[in-house]
Amino acid sequence: MKLYTGNTQDIVSADGNNEAETSKTLLESQLQALHDRLRETGEDESSRGNVLLQIAHTLLRLERGAEAWQPGRQAFDIFVGNKDWDQAVQACEALFLTEEPLALAALGQGVWLAVTFPVTPDLTVEMLRHIVEETPDDADGAAVAAATAHYVADLRTEGKERENAMFYTAQMLSSVARRHSEVKEQEDFDAWVKRLELDQPEKFLIRLRNVVDVLVQDDWWIDRDAIHAELPVN
Repeated sequence: MKLYTGNTQDIVSADGNNEAETSKTLLESQLQALHDRLRETGEDESSRGNVLLQIAHTLLRLERGAEAWQPGRQAFDIFVGNKDWDQAVQACEALFLTEEPLALAALGQGVWLAVTFPVTPDLTVEMLRHIVEETPDDADGAAVAAATAHYVADLRTEGKERENAMFYTAQMLSSVARRHSEVKEQEDFDAWVKRLELDQPEKFLIRLRNVVDVLVQDDWWIDRDAIHAELPVN
């Protein structure tokens, strides 16, 4: 066998391009199938919402964020109407990932719903992580979001899931402390937590509400007062 001594990068690039084209073709086929399913859902709003969300996710994978907005937004309205809060939050995340002009408003509303209702903890933490990543290093918003994520992990998980979630959110909070105030030692971290009142849920949850208000501005798509009125404890 003759040893090849040319540029292997050309071969690697060709293989990578072929795989990308194959993946794109499969996603396009999946998208067409989803549109066919959407036409078949008829009056079944729940199924329609699920298919619309799948369409939005597929368009995002195809890097067609602008096109993903409409199905994601329609799905959100359906899920809110059905009080399917987990799915409504998933729709908000999809809308946020489109990077369209109202993406941050979608993130804020998703976080509000995820914290207000007992939404799946992993999804709630992921939404709060998005806030951490969107917040400037020297702003307190990331610390508030990370503290809330740690609080949610503590409240909503048990057993091995709780152990993993608490470790993950603790790491998130530590990372925020480093970038916010260059905190490296445990003693400094404890002092930082106390200074920002991140050990007091009754305080940092109010501050999270302020962060959400900044994200959403006047673009609320839900009636928060009506939702609060229906909660067991107002």
